Amino acid sequence: MVEIKEVTNLTPEERKRKNELLSKPIKAINPLSTKTVSDLLHAYSDMSVQARNMGKCLEVYENMLTDARRPVIFLGLAGPLIAGGLREVIRSMVDLGLVDVIVSTGAIMYQDVYQARGYNHYMGTPNSNDAELRDLYIDRIYDTYVDEEKFIETDTWIGDFASSLEPRGYSSREFMQLLGKQLNDEKSIVATAAKKGVPIFIPAINDSSIGIGLTSYYRWAKLNEKPRMYIDSIRDNYELTQIVVKYRHTAAIYVAGGVPKNFINDSVVMGYVFNVDTGGHLYAFQLTTDSPHWGGLSGSTLEEATSWGKISKKATRATAYVDPMVSLPLIVTSVIQDGLYKNRNRLEMLWKDDELLSIKEAGQP
Repeated sequence: MVEIKEVTNLTPEERKRKNELLSKPIKAINPLSTKTVSDLLHAYSDMSVQARNMGKCLEVYENMLTDARRPVIFLGLAGPLIAGGLREVIRSMVDLGLVDVIVSTGAIMYQDVYQARGYNHYMGTPNSNDAELRDLYIDRIYDTYVDEEKFIETDTWIGDFASSLEPRGYSSREFMQLLGKQLNDEKSIVATAAKKGVPIFIPAINDSSIGIGLTSYYRWAKLNEKPRMYIDSIRDNYELTQIVVKYRHTAAIYVAGGVPKNFINDSVVMGYVFNVDTGGHLYAFQLTTDSPHWGGLSGSTLEEATSWGKISKKATRATAYVDPMVSLPLIVTSVIQDGLYKNRNRLEMLWKDDELLSIKEAGQP
């Protein structure tokens, strides 16, 4: 019998450390025992690469929703989410109290309004004849089509609504709340948020078809020498930061990146304006396809945000590099299947103009 000799000379301490590092074997997923989306994502936690990261993101979300401190959850939204089919996923997050504050690109909320007015996004192809689409007034978002004529009608409707408002400054939050009350569509994110008291901030509202509609209104007011309403973007900063400093315990979900991600994080930095240091978000997870090594904020890591004080040094955090069209529905469906919304009281925010008079859990004095 051949004698097998030890080929390494590990010290007892090294041997102990090696055993620690090799203590958790990868577990192969068993499709026969996976009955629900929740089962699937929890099984992901014992796998590798982005499957494990998806499992970690779910764990972070579960911690957000069950923390006794009841952190206010900010949801940052960027990318073609409505065109991609996530309208009902995001609306369910609002409706069930899985999110407390939304910061979004203007395009996402505009496309929700577009659909609330009875129009649709249509299945197309990235291999379209785009010159032909231009002639037919069909706009393409990768493999999705929209009707530009209906976009123009929606732009005009937004401009007409703006003309009905008192001529003064509005934050995007106040404007979107008022706009949401005009929508008669129970599947609308904007309408549901207005009904449930979930504020929607659009810090780059000019850079969207909402901004185009408001530009149309601006020209009308100028030609007719009418006083006008306008969006006060710095008031957005002031209002959002009040939520952070008056509630203190915060968490963040970043779907893609862009301005919404940075705006949520800047609200923590701006706490010094109120002489408050909240310590950063307690929890954070990001679903993105952007890479960090280009130095852009969309791909920047949550660890990088810690250096700015935006994310707490002790925060529970995770990032999954998975298309949000795939990842967000899985994670949201999982927490809904597990009933994590059932014991979570809504936040009630009382605003007077740009002042947040109070923020508290529903039912508290």
